[in-house]
Amino acid sequence: MGVNVSVVAIDAGNSKTDVALIGEDGTVLSTARGGGFQPPVVGVEAAIDVLAAALDRAVAELPVPPTWSGHVSACLANADLPVEEAELAGALEGRGWGSSVEVRNDTFAILRAGVDEPRGVAVVCGAGINCVGMTPDGRTARFPAIGRISGDWGGGSGLAEEALWFAARAEDGRGEPSELARTLPGHFGLDSMYALIEALHRGGIPSARRHELTPVLFATAAGGDPVALALVERLADEVVAMASVALRRLGLLEEEAPVLLGGSVLAACHPQLNDRITELLAARAPKAEVRVVSEPPVLGAGLLGLDRTGAAPEVHRRLRAQYV
Repeated sequence: MGVNVSVVAIDAGNSKTDVALIGEDGTVLSTARGGGFQPPVVGVEAAIDVLAAALDRAVAELPVPPTWSGHVSACLANADLPVEEAELAGALEGRGWGSSVEVRNDTFAILRAGVDEPRGVAVVCGAGINCVGMTPDGRTARFPAIGRISGDWGGGSGLAEEALWFAARAEDGRGEPSELARTLPGHFGLDSMYALIEALHRGGIPSARRHELTPVLFATAAGGDPVALALVERLADEVVAMASVALRRLGLLEEEAPVLLGGSVLAACHPQLNDRITELLAARAPKAEVRVVSEPPVLGAGLLGLDRTGAAPEVHRRLRAQYV
């Protein structure tokens, strides 16, 4: 007789995938980690193969093979639109990992991991920026969050690009003076923005390393540079705008509701950023409870799965206790 897996929880980001097999009582039976989930780069089936490899490693940790009669709760990067969630759900159904499948954007996993019931709003700022909200009755609020064409501004990658733009103009005189013209090239051991521009343009510094400039921007802002500080404050404004709109759409703007901050940029707790977010939200959503999410997103995927299966509160509590 096989192991009864009630929920197959999957949290798949661009850089890594976490899988947890959860029993009927909320016990984590096994876990595994795999590579990133990037269907726009490799195609849907190849991306799901990455999930399959992680799942195989989780299954290998079980004493006997599982029975695939449970629910698959998959929170996936690049599932930015409902139509993409539906397409990915259909592809996952074909793998036979459960009797039912639900795919959500991975921001929902961060939100659900941070709350005891599916109610509240989460803003995630890592490489990009996104925001989702949900209520226990199944209503959600979300944004396309696919870049400038959907009205987005911010995220680590966007901040690095903005910092480079202002630093280049500060050095050549088109813009106002800024310490960014010194600190950005200095991070790579260079003495000018011209040298940094040349290195990035000609491949002397790989484009992928641009993300290293985001912490430099925050350090420069902390040192009092007005241009860098203005960029940090603009990001705070964007976070608050997204959170406020999501709260309003769900009817939570005037109620006590959690606003969770996640992703590498917000989790770093830069005072100039996080303190301003709290200050601005206090004005626009006075009852919002702001905090940084520390729980792993795969917990959120698991809790969403238990929500879907109608598991008892003690089952939810048992699962959460294993990730504290």
